[in-house]
Amino acid sequence: MKIVNGASLQPVSGGKPKQIVLLLHGFGSSGSDMVALGPTWQQSMPNALFLAPHAPQRCGTLAGYQWWALSHTAPTALAQGSAAAAPAIDAFIDRKLDQYGLSEADLAIVGFSQGTMMALHVGLRRKAAVACIVGYSGMLTGAPQLKHEITTRPQVLLVHGSQDPVVPVAALHEAETALKHLDVNVETHVSPGVGHSVDPVGLRLGRDFVARSLGL
Repeated sequence: MKIVNGASLQPVSGGKPKQIVLLLHGFGSSGSDMVALGPTWQQSMPNALFLAPHAPQRCGTLAGYQWWALSHTAPTALAQGSAAAAPAIDAFIDRKLDQYGLSEADLAIVGFSQGTMMALHVGLRRKAAVACIVGYSGMLTGAPQLKHEITTRPQVLLVHGSQDPVVPVAALHEAETALKHLDVNVETHVSPGVGHSVDPVGLRLGRDFVARSLGL
């Protein structure tokens, strides 16, 4: 599987990208949906290129894309799914960093739902540490394996709605506990009354966290 298309926003400065913000969408969505987050963040990072690829697989029943089929939600199935999807994202990252002459320190990975699962899986296993990972409304997959596979410890922010009916907010607390056990620096925010979405406060926190982590 190879990532071949998606959506993007060029730096508002009009110059060459100095940072990349990689946006990973959720199950049944697309890069076109996820890139909509970019305009509210661009003024804080005017030299950043926002990349929102479509996942390589089409959803069988939905119009969008999936990083892997969510036919089974047992922990082992989620761990296997994220591990199987990771090489395509790693290859995409390698290609883009090389294309723009940037390093992992110039890269922030932001995910929503299934995209958060991928952001955490990939971001904690890169050879060099990315600037940060932001996970909205998602979970940490493969926690038992991670303690043997973790290679870097970037800054992590997890944001979740307290009334999320798709991925319960307990997933945030479980991820926070597991990551802190592995000495990963984790910040969290629970948005009261919010479902499986991101509210303005969550967007602002993510924006500020990414900008700070990228040294802006």
